[in-house]
Amino acid sequence: MEEKKLDINSIIGFLLIFGILMYMLWQNQPTPEELEAQEKAKQEQVEAEKKASEQNQTKVTTAEDYIPGAVTDSLQLVNLKNKLGAFAYAATLPGDQEILVESDLLALKFNRKGGYLSEVKLKEFVDFNDTPIYLIKDNNASFNINLGTTNNRIFNTKDLPFEPTVTKNGDNTIVSMKLKVSETKFLEYRYELKDGDYMIDFTIRSQGLSDVINSSQAVNLDWNLKTYRHAKSISYENRYTEVVFEYEDGKDDYLGQQEQTDDTAEDVSYVAFKQHFFTSILLADAPFKTASFESRNLVQDEEVDTVYTKAFVAKLPLELAGGEINKTMDWYYGPSDFKILNAYDRNLDEVVPLGWGIFGWINKFLFIPLFAFLGGFLPYGIAIIVMTILIKLVMSFVQYKQFLSQAKMKILKPELDAIRAKHKDNKMKAQQETMALQTKAGASPMAGCLPALIQLPVFYALFQFFPSAFDLRQKSFLWVKDLSSYDTIAELPFSIPFYGDHVSLFPILASVAIFFYMRLTTGQQVSAQPTQEGMPDMGKMMKYMMYFSPIMMLFFFNNYASGLSLYYFISNLISIGIILVIKNYILDEDKIHAQMQEKKKKPKKESRFQKKMADMMEQAEKQKQMQQKKRK
Repeated sequence: MEEKKLDINSIIGFLLIFGILMYMLWQNQPTPEELEAQEKAKQEQVEAEKKASEQNQTKVTTAEDYIPGAVTDSLQLVNLKNKLGAFAYAATLPGDQEILVESDLLALKFNRKGGYLSEVKLKEFVDFNDTPIYLIKDNNASFNINLGTTNNRIFNTKDLPFEPTVTKNGDNTIVSMKLKVSETKFLEYRYELKDGDYMIDFTIRSQGLSDVINSSQAVNLDWNLKTYRHAKSISYENRYTEVVFEYEDGKDDYLGQQEQTDDTAEDVSYVAFKQHFFTSILLADAPFKTASFESRNLVQDEEVDTVYTKAFVAKLPLELAGGEINKTMDWYYGPSDFKILNAYDRNLDEVVPLGWGIFGWINKFLFIPLFAFLGGFLPYGIAIIVMTILIKLVMSFVQYKQFLSQAKMKILKPELDAIRAKHKDNKMKAQQETMALQTKAGASPMAGCLPALIQLPVFYALFQFFPSAFDLRQKSFLWVKDLSSYDTIAELPFSIPFYGDHVSLFPILASVAIFFYMRLTTGQQVSAQPTQEGMPDMGKMMKYMMYFSPIMMLFFFNNYASGLSLYYFISNLISIGIILVIKNYILDEDKIHAQMQEKKKKPKKESRFQKKMADMMEQAEKQKQMQQKKRK
């Protein structure tokens, strides 16, 4: 991160602010009359408290019972109790102190003002600057309950002092934060931490507050979070930073890709504030009946260093039962690792964007287990290469079918061109004879399209897999320091639009490989296309694509994960090798031509679809001839 320096304008500004503050402090000094009134009020309060104590023998908890430095000024205490109303019992508790509790994975701080988590540190991880990963720190998060009371007052729990208690339940640590009306009347946040687990049991409950809480007013839970930047590429991290939520018994949705967006849902089981490779999730045992979410982009300029990426808000209603609150939930603070999230069996794997439908299934049941197996005994860069080789070998039969189809169409091209020339004034007849010839020869343009369609789910699934593979984070390979981020071989003194201010090598290698792959296949595809009058020049179109696709990849992948660029580089190299082997050692055009000639001699039974198409074309031809006769 860039070092922030003070310039002359900042120094002048600080001096002016300091001068104004000193003037305000001087202006607000109490007069002798006010000091005398305050002293008198103190004496009256001390006498009143002494008298009350003697009458009911009830001890009021003082700040000294907890930590020094709390409110001890009697006049301040009276004013604070007047503001707190029903919660005056807790008035003497400190409001700006924190307690630290740790497990082997998490270091947590609880703020006595508000009772919520004020700091969450993941002990096993660091960011791209080797700084510890904090999901919550320095007031980037808030957790608040809007509570209406029977005397028509509204309280925000984040502003009220809670009493902390830390105990042990076996190896687990329990933190209880209580907002008290009395010893038997309170609102409690209960947290239970377990070693070896990123999930924290969390309960909100009230006791004896049915006569305090106004049941006619909604009790809302508000959770806000500004997400910290943790990755080298701001744009790449921000692309995968979003709100994810599950609703209506298993459905999931997300928001966060726009500058500012919001949504509402019913029966919400969990809401996740996801920060690409790390996530904060609030889960409910019984779904929230309704919920609303907001997301706002905080990155104004991706070329400028930033602290936060997005701001998230979730508003969740808490139901009352008999006038009391009793909501059992869980907090998850940890990595967005599919294996960890999936192990909880609560549909949390949907937080990891693996793709919808068949794409997600391919990732969940094929690529993730395969990569986990290979990564278990190979360096991750080598594991990517081995996985790529295996995938390409399995898909090689698809390339063979595609290349075979193109070869057949290339052989038939002279005959197809002759048919079109013969019936250049009767396109319907030309189409009939073309279909008949292709059927007899066993060649079809669709035979080349289907193999390409089969490869699309694999292509898209891998495109989703690599940006979400937590195992690649901060794993090095060759010159790459982090396979989950872009590699850098040169820093530019300026920024190129859509490209960035650095040069990555793997996208260059992938672009070169795809250029030669397309150059190798373009000639075959163009030569297989029959010449059609009035149709676009396929040769020119293919030539444009041959240059356009590598350039697009070069720009698009310069800020993407280097692991993905490595995959495409190796994948295209293997594709080139497979095509050369098929073309030079497997396919024999003379042999294919002879086989096609033999097929032409044999009567071929048409499929229902082919017969129906032929009948339709024949009917259309007859109608055309009848119309021509009528015109004559």
